[in-house]
Amino acid sequence: MKRLPPLSALHTFLITARCCNFTRAAQTLHITQGAVSRQISGLESHLGHRLFYREARGLSLTPQGRELFPRIEQVFGLIEEAVEQLETGQQTLQLKAPTCITRWLLPRLLQWQKERPDVPVELTTTIAHEVDFRRERFDAAVVYGGHPEGSHEVHRLFDEQLTPVCAPSLLGGSQTLERPSDLEQHMLLHPTLDEQDWAHWLRAAGTRLSNMGKGQHFDTMDLAMTVASQGSGMAMGDWSLIGEDLSAGRLITPFDLRVKTGAAYYFVYPDRATSTPQVRELLDWLLAQAATRNL
Repeated sequence: MKRLPPLSALHTFLITARCCNFTRAAQTLHITQGAVSRQISGLESHLGHRLFYREARGLSLTPQGRELFPRIEQVFGLIEEAVEQLETGQQTLQLKAPTCITRWLLPRLLQWQKERPDVPVELTTTIAHEVDFRRERFDAAVVYGGHPEGSHEVHRLFDEQLTPVCAPSLLGGSQTLERPSDLEQHMLLHPTLDEQDWAHWLRAAGTRLSNMGKGQHFDTMDLAMTVASQGSGMAMGDWSLIGEDLSAGRLITPFDLRVKTGAAYYFVYPDRATSTPQVRELLDWLLAQAATRNL
């Protein structure tokens, strides 16, 4: 196994790469400019690659330096995080999830905090459906789509199952909803610009609608379902996510047909977290919660 370079030299590289200036790096590190230059030269000699171009106007990273920089930044970020956790005596799990699953996830995380106040979870929501643990400092994530690839552990929570949803008040008027063709009489709320979710369900229902292109379009399914709960139209929802809305009477499902799209929600975490008991405990708890749904 090749001997690793000194940690101090890697830290000096990180600081220097951030400012691309030996003088400012020396001021930040509280050492001399010569010491910074010697450490960088020693690191380059150890790695067998130049990391900086020395130019008249300052420094710039070589291709090898640009490749090394984000990885070293991630390593020192993990070290800082570990030290902070030791100092506070409490580990806060950093969890990333797409906004489309928050209807299901948030109530369960609130219940988790009641049962496990010693393992707080900080949730970051995003419209992105994936995660890159090499560049993002999360302990775990929920992702949506096909089976994720990459250097992380993957556990399926549940499949996406499309079914139309609306507010109960929408069924109280003169426009009935006894069969899929009755959707012609209602405003369709599209969770995507391409209208593929509605098209997918209607194909399975054996129905075509002339009002497909006349509805409202939204950025996310969650937003479309929120608008539907206000009685403004029919949204395409995900059966796996709407249990709370059904129980509270905010939404109803006028048809029994639920269509799997092939996409699913997965709980993933990087390989480096396999020895973190708190991540696995949260995973097991969420898997048990997912299993309670009649999927």
